[in-house]
Amino acid sequence: MVEFKGSHFEREVILWAARLYVAYPISYRQLEETMANRGVEVDHATLNRWVLKYVPQLEQEFRVRKRPVGLGR
Repeated sequence: MVEFKGSHFEREVILWAARLYVAYPISYRQLEETMANRGVEVDHATLNRWVLKYVPQLEQEFRVRKRPVGLGR
């Protein structure tokens, strides 16, 4: 499980930012603007650190939970 202890922001905010960055082809500065438009003031450098820290952990967690595809029922 991904740990968010010690973060100044809530878990949902970090996950939201990481998902937006991975799902859409935007820069960290564009992501900073998007987050600000939604009421979350966070610097683009912080967003970069979140992506570098949490995205690999999340990907590993998703792979563990991934179900096999194409196996007969």
